[in-house]
Amino acid sequence: MQHAILSFSKAVIKQGENTVLKNIDLVVHPGDFVFLIGKTGSGKSSLIKTLYGDLNLESGQGQIVGYNLNKLKEKQIPHLRRKLGVVFQDFKLLSDRNIYDNLSFVLKATGWKKKEAIQTRIREVLSLVGVEASLTKYPFELSGGEQQRVAIARALLNEPELIIADEPTGNLDPDTSKEIMKLFKKLHKQGMTLLMATHDYNMIVKFPGRIFRCEERKLFEVVQK
Repeated sequence: MQHAILSFSKAVIKQGENTVLKNIDLVVHPGDFVFLIGKTGSGKSSLIKTLYGDLNLESGQGQIVGYNLNKLKEKQIPHLRRKLGVVFQDFKLLSDRNIYDNLSFVLKATGWKKKEAIQTRIREVLSLVGVEASLTKYPFELSGGEQQRVAIARALLNEPELIIADEPTGNLDPDTSKEIMKLFKKLHKQGMTLLMATHDYNMIVKFPGRIFRCEERKLFEVVQK
């Protein structure tokens, strides 16, 4: 029996006093490509924040990449995040550092010490995401699509068990969005497991995967005909 990378059973997520999602049942297996859809405010981002330890699981059961979300301790969160690759809508690149330093910062923070190993890994991930730009360029010198590719490269640095993408094409034009989605599909074909929140229904039609909808404080799988 294959172990689930992520599972929720009867889980409840709250923001303050407000119940955002309840009775969540969700299982993600290695190699899945899962879309999380729903209107703004339906709970997608709260669910994603729970996955990387930014929000506590209120009740029910939850586990992700071997960590129990019910008993997650503050000191475990950095270790959990090393096993996840998170990609955000607004890239979250450090504006005062060039591409190389953005990526080496993450590797050094997660225990990489050897300069040659750091250089090799940075070249590997940038090649994987198709970034041709000079490593000495700063984020503001890159297009939106290039910045998102660098952000995806950053998410891949520590070979995560699960890539979580929160509206990764939200700030991009339609053509660039399509290119970024093709990149995610390529990564999926190479065996990576992805969970992506999006409100772009065109993407879901063009790039099929499992679909879960957040609606009226519930999460349910959309069965495709």
